[in-house]
Parts: sequence; structure tokens; C-alpha cells
Amino acid sequence: MARSALDEMSATGAFIRTASTFRNSISRDPNSPFPAESGRYHLYVSYACPWASRCLAYLKIKGLSKAITFTSVKPIWGRTKDTDDHMGWVFPVSDTEERGAEPDYLNGVKNIRELYDLASANYSGKYTVPVLWDKKMKTIVNNESEEIIRMFNTEFNDIAEHAEVDLYPLHLQSQINEVNDWVYDGINNGVYKCGFAKKQAPYDEAVTKLYEALDKCEGILSKQRYLCGETLTEADIRLFVTLIRFDEVYAVHFKCNKKLLREYPNIFNYTKEIFQIPGVGSTVNMEHIKKHYYGSHPSINPFGIIPHGPNLDYSSPHDRNRFSK
Repeated sequence: MARSALDEMSATGAFIRTASTFRNSISRDPNSPFPAESGRYHLYVSYACPWASRCLAYLKIKGLSKAITFTSVKPIWGRTKDTDDHMGWVFPVSDTEERGAEPDYLNGVKNIRELYDLASANYSGKYTVPVLWDKKMKTIVNNESEEIIRMFNTEFNDIAEHAEVDLYPLHLQSQINEVNDWVYDGINNGVYKCGFAKKQAPYDEAVTKLYEALDKCEGILSKQRYLCGETLTEADIRLFVTLIRFDEVYAVHFKCNKKLLREYPNIFNYTKEIFQIPGVGSTVNMEHIKKHYYGSHPSINPFGIIPHGPNLDYSSPHDRNRFSK
């Protein structure tokens, strides 16, 4: 039967994320099977999903919103098929059913699972977002956010409104990769390892590693504006999508409450600065984020109660300009 992230457990009760499946690449080479063309590709996302939100942030930062269309699903998982109990990402039936979500006018499917079935009749993995869809070939190009954001960073530069922005510059790539590794393990995926753990030992291990990584970030950001120096990079966007959800969701729902984000002055102001980058704030739909986490994991929150707070204001002034030369 189809699986979700809640099923990815080891025998010890630890959460283990499986790899994405569709791994084709879009290229600026016109002879590529998937050439970078305006209007050809469509991005399916959930505003609730941090991995999908990475991709939306890139659309805005790179100025690709006119070249690549996107659709968001509803925030709370629903039944995807009458013949089994799988719960996953579903589309609303009308534009007015769920603010911020819309039906799939491109392919006419009811949920992301049906989209995967269109692309592959034999698919048996998870039905995840983001999904980068090729309208011409009518298939999924890629569903791995790390690869999608790097395509958006370089391969569409001939049509991007902000082609000059490079979030993965050659001279910083090794440093970015190193930061990504420990941020992913300790923070991006770390909060899930805390929240989805089914036994005390794996939770203890994950939460210890999480706060070691957050302390490391706080130390770095006390000395420089961004994770890899004075330039905004991929590493910052990848961290941001977890940070923006931390106090509103992970601290409560995933038991990451040893220390709140707003108790880290440098991380908190850094999060506000990235939120205020033109376009990025529009990719953060906190209503969808809170509805999804608190409403889609009944084994963690059986009654689906959504906390009212803390409703942090990320548009308020920050202090990161102190690093300007």
C-alpha cells in the first residue's frame, strides 16, 4: 500500500526518510530531453511542506513566476483512493474551498497520488511534493527539492528576471555542501526525527543533535550575516524553511521545546531578514502550515487541535544590517 512519512520507521522506532524517485534534469541546452522553456513546466507544492517551500522561494528570488506556474494542494491530508487507507495531499474541488489552494486545472487529478500514477503506472513509493511536471511530455521531471532548486538557480537564467542572483556560486559550493549536510541531518530532517520517533532513545538522540546544530548556527550568525559569509546562498534558504516553522509547529507538535527559536537572538533576526526578502514572505502560509501538521498526524495529535499562538511577526525590524560594510 502507498506510504507516507509516518510509515518510515526503523525497528528501533527511529524515523528514516527514503530517497526521492524521479530524478531527471532540466537543462538550458535546447537539445536536452527537458530543455528550459518558459511555460513548459508546472510546480505542484504544498505551502505546508518545507521541501516544497524551498522551491517556491526560488521561483520568487530568481524571478521565475512568469515562466513556471504552480499549484498548491490543501494543507490537511485526505483519502487518496477508495480501495485503501492512504492519506495524502489532495486538491480542493473549487477555488473557494481552501484559501491558497486550487484544483488541478492542468491535469484534472484529485490528488498528488493520481499525478504520480499518470507519470508511472508501476509507481509504489511515497506521493510527495514538490513535483516538477512537464506539460509537454505529461510526466514528472523531478520530485527532489535539492535538485529542483539547483535547476531553478542556473538552468532558467536565459528567461529568469533575476538571472544575476546565484545562490550556489562556484567559489562557495564546497562550503555550502558542508553546511547543508549538518543542517539537514540536525535541523531540516532533525525536527522530523524528533517528532516521528516512537521510542525515547531515538528521540533523545535526535533532539540532542538538533540543539547542537541550532547552537552552532547561533554561533556562526553572531559573527557573519549568513551561513556561508556575507552572501545569501542555498544554505540559507534550506535552513529558513525549517526555522519559520519552528516555534509555530515543531516546538509543540514535534516536542522541540528545549529552547524556542525566538530565544536565539541571531537566528531569530536572521529568519526575519530572509522572510523579508522580496517575494519570500508570500511563500510562507502559516495557516496552511499549522493546519497540516496539527491536522494530518492523528497518531501525534489525535484530536487535530490547532494552537492559537504564538503568531510571531517576521515582518518586524531585524538587526542583520549591522553586518553591512
